[in-house]
Amino acid sequence: MVIQLEANLEKLHATAPLVHNITNFVVMNFTANALLAVGASPVMAHAVEEVEDMVAIAGALVINIGTLSTHWVEGMKLAMRKAAELGKPIILDPVGAGATPYRNNVLTELLETAPPTIIRGNGSEILALAGANVRTKGVDSTTDSVDSIGAAQALSARFGSVVSVSGAVDVIVHGARTGWVSNGVPLMTKVTGMGCSASAIAGAFAAICNDPFDAAVSAAATMGVCGELAYRNAKLPGSFQIAFLDTLAAISPGHLAELSKIRIE
Repeated sequence: MVIQLEANLEKLHATAPLVHNITNFVVMNFTANALLAVGASPVMAHAVEEVEDMVAIAGALVINIGTLSTHWVEGMKLAMRKAAELGKPIILDPVGAGATPYRNNVLTELLETAPPTIIRGNGSEILALAGANVRTKGVDSTTDSVDSIGAAQALSARFGSVVSVSGAVDVIVHGARTGWVSNGVPLMTKVTGMGCSASAIAGAFAAICNDPFDAAVSAAATMGVCGELAYRNAKLPGSFQIAFLDTLAAISPGHLAELSKIRIE
C-alpha cells in the first residue's frame, strides 16, 4: 500500500477543512495555530448548547480529554453522537488514560457513545485504554510505542478504529495493516501540546481522506518531518515551538516525499 502523502497535503491546502476541537485549556492556542499553519481551519467549541451545530458544519471532530469537567464531558458525548449520526470522522486523544479512575471512566463512556474513527495517543495511554494494568506518569508515557502494538491491535479490532501510537517510531494499526513512521526528534516531547496537535492534524487529514489509515499515517509523517526540519534551526523548547509552527506553514508535498520514512506492512 502506498500512502498518498503529497496528494493528501495538496488536498488539505486546497480544501482547508473545518476541524471542530473539544480540547483542553493547556493546548488550545497551540493546537489552533498548528491547524492554521498546516492549512486547516480550527474551531474550539465545547458548550453543550452548540456542539451539535458545530459538528454539523465541520469536516472532523477531535476529542481531547486533557482537562476534564462534567459539562465538557457532556458536550463531548453530544458532539460524538452527532458526528456518528452524520458520518463525520471522530478522533479521540485519550490524554492521561490510566492516570485516575475518573479519567478511565470518562473514556469508557465516550467509547460507548460512538466508536472513534482514529484513536491517537502515546504507548501508556493506548495500553490503559485497552484495559492493561498500567498507570501513566500524569500525561506522559512510560511505555514505548512498539511495546503497545498488541494493545493497539486489540483496540482496532474492538472498535474498528485506526489506532495511532506516538513514540520514537509512530505505529499506526488498522485491521491487518500496520504503518511505521520513523520521523521526528526527541525535542518534540519537551513542548506541551505536540501530541494534542498531532491528534488535531490527524483530524484535518481525516476530513479530506477517504481512508482513515491513510489520514493517520499522513498526519504522523507531517508532524515528524516538520519536527526534523524545525530542529535544524531551533535546539531549545521555546524557539523550537515557534520554528515548528513556521515549518508547518511552509511544509510542501516535496518535503514529505523527500524526507518521510514510512513502512507499511
